Amino acid sequence: MRSLSIASSGMLAQQLNVEVISNNIANMNTTGFKRQRAEFQDLLYQNIERMGASSSDQSTIVPTGIQVGTGVKTASVYRIMQQGNMNATENPYDLAIEGKGFFRIRMPSGDTGYTRAGAFAVNAEGQIVTSEGYAVEPGINIPQGTTSVTINASGQVYVRLAGQTTDTLTGQLDLAVFANEAGLDAQGSNIFLETAASGSAQTGTPGSTGFGQIAQGSLETSNVNSVAEITSLITAQRAYEMNSKVVTVSDEMLQMTSRLSR
Repeated sequence: MRSLSIASSGMLAQQLNVEVISNNIANMNTTGFKRQRAEFQDLLYQNIERMGASSSDQSTIVPTGIQVGTGVKTASVYRIMQQGNMNATENPYDLAIEGKGFFRIRMPSGDTGYTRAGAFAVNAEGQIVTSEGYAVEPGINIPQGTTSVTINASGQVYVRLAGQTTDTLTGQLDLAVFANEAGLDAQGSNIFLETAASGSAQTGTPGSTGFGQIAQGSLETSNVNSVAEITSLITAQRAYEMNSKVVTVSDEMLQMTSRLSR
């Protein structure tokens, strides 16, 4: 009975849908988090009578035919890279990107990671690092005796040392962009890695053509819309319940058929 396997595929699809939605809701307050959306496709069809086939020796044609679907499958879980809101923190090492781009992070493995979460700090050597201690590339060092740090929209890092009245340029941050941001491989801890699907990273100065600007003293919030996610969750729950109801009804029909054959 096809309806059993069809409905079970629907239940599996909605289970995955709920898992994606739950991850979005769990990360509502995660800095720089980008929500995901599950996308589905119908499975192959069984052709009982093919449309366009000849139905008589008078050259009449079957107009619609008979096709029976076999269920649903997950096509992809797409990451939506929409800009999040800006949350002012007044911490000079908190940086947000307004527009396209990612900060480059030097991973312990030697690979380059990419992140939108600019909650940075300074380590014991004066280097700007992530909350895990990974260095932000290109390496920016804050000299000892610094009394204030200014990072402008173009990523230039200025410091003012004790006893000085003017700022000194100490480094330049850059950003990386990708042809297909949704193709990046999420590693957790707000870090992405480049893949063949994302294309190679193109680096450039913040504020230049195709690159966003840096906002000091702010963090980009998650782009999760709580109302939309709850609505999607209710829809997925109802779809799961309806598919489970199909399984129950199909089972009852099979029992009835079994009784009639005795």
